[in-house]
Amino acid sequence: MGVVTDVVLPLALAFIMFALGLGLTLDDFARVARRPRDFIVGALSQIILLPLVAFALVSVWSLPPELALGVMIIAAAPGGVTSNILTAFARGDVALSISLTAVISLLSVMTIPIVVVFAYGQLVGGEAGDVSVTKTAISVFVIVTVPVILGVAVRRFAEGFSIKLEPIARQVSAVLFVLVLAGAIFQERANIVEYFAQAGLITLVLNVVMMVLAYLIARMFASGVKQRIAISIECGLQNGTLAIAVATLLFGGGLAVVPAATYSLIMFATALIYIALLRRGARA
Repeated sequence: MGVVTDVVLPLALAFIMFALGLGLTLDDFARVARRPRDFIVGALSQIILLPLVAFALVSVWSLPPELALGVMIIAAAPGGVTSNILTAFARGDVALSISLTAVISLLSVMTIPIVVVFAYGQLVGGEAGDVSVTKTAISVFVIVTVPVILGVAVRRFAEGFSIKLEPIARQVSAVLFVLVLAGAIFQERANIVEYFAQAGLITLVLNVVMMVLAYLIARMFASGVKQRIAISIECGLQNGTLAIAVATLLFGGGLAVVPAATYSLIMFATALIYIALLRRGARA
């Protein structure tokens, strides 16, 4: 397991983030300045509201501390590439979704360490030991921020090559995500039914409540229906691979990984139901 945890998992995540970077242009970041309102609504919902909702749930839910910590880790994770794809299926604002994914992924070098260290102190108790804001920030920077920046640089300076490579990289990323998720489930296979019984409901509630809240907030403050759809999906589909990696690298896996695994399975089902309802409403 040491090689998988120390080498394979970080490399898989780094490649997934590199693939995300390949699909980004500098205009995706400039768009934030041109249309700040929608971005601010989405970013605040994901960076601040999502961890607050998660912390409220774990505070009243009877959970082992490690499971509660895992819920906070998935809540701290940014959106993933899948949110961009599903936003397109839902006929939402894809450009806004991409901007949120890109910028929040880069900001996660600051947001994840703060949330994780706070959650550890509140839920597990005592000092975080080796888990410090600085150490966590360095880990996230190496396996998330650097690959995204490299991907953006390749897109900027070798656009033709990156356009050809991006579809292949996305397919490989999808396979890697499935393998990481399957590996996390396999590692805990002896107790997976019990763990799902413990963490499945709270991750479902977190996912649904957050998508509804994000939609309602976007309805009040964002500019239109497409923006509401993008923001709600972005707040509902988190980067499960990153959450699994953080839980594994910092806490050795175990119970802390389980919420990321259950959430990663649940979020696709709820997102597809949401998209089906949107399309049905559009036809009515």
